[in-house]
Amino acid sequence: MTDSRQGPANEVVRQAGDGYVLHSYPYKETSLLVDAFTRTNGRITLVARSARRPRSAMRGTLMAFQPLSLSWHGRGEVKTLTKAEWLGGVGLLRGEALLCAFYVNELLIRLLAREDAHEALFDRYSEALRQFAAGEASAPILRRFEKALLKELGYALVLDREAFTGEEIDPARYYTYHPEKGPLAARGGDGEQAILGRTLLSLARDEFDDLRTLQEARGLMRSLINHRLEERQLNSRKVFRELLEL
Repeated sequence: MTDSRQGPANEVVRQAGDGYVLHSYPYKETSLLVDAFTRTNGRITLVARSARRPRSAMRGTLMAFQPLSLSWHGRGEVKTLTKAEWLGGVGLLRGEALLCAFYVNELLIRLLAREDAHEALFDRYSEALRQFAAGEASAPILRRFEKALLKELGYALVLDREAFTGEEIDPARYYTYHPEKGPLAARGGDGEQAILGRTLLSLARDEFDDLRTLQEARGLMRSLINHRLEERQLNSRKVFRELLEL
């Protein structure tokens, strides 16, 4: 829960809630700047004072991908973190699951505005981390999260009807997907951009039962995410590519 008290401009505003560390980096000699994703306040920036000192209670707590109970205060863009407690319940991520989680965190950092609550997305994020930790297949987890993220940003996907005609998607027909309009019936020159209607319908139902659906859904979601990123490169994708080349 969040406790926000209104008062004079110089009054300390104390808040608390569940959250996750998206990214942290050194600040001054002994502190950390923490980019956090909280359930009720969205993405916020916190300064964890003295968190890098050997005896700091926060030193081993501020880990990415772990559920935390956070307390902070402040009125400006950067708040002061006063307490962080590990809530447990999620195993440590390794290998492909860890890389996928870094990708998800980078999407949140790049695309979410600060201090804009997205409770449904927070719940989807929490679920994705639990699924990664449990060793579930990563591709379906990522597709579900990307869909939820676009919806929260105001770009919910239309996957069941053709954009111009309003006709139901034909599973056997090919379509292209316009980022601002939705599915359009494919024409002869669309080539590799064409997506089978069955893939669109499967994506709508979060069903990824065959390789073709997985591949086409991945290509579509990458294209749509890139559009929202305005073609800015993600560091996590670069790491993925470099590892594949080893």
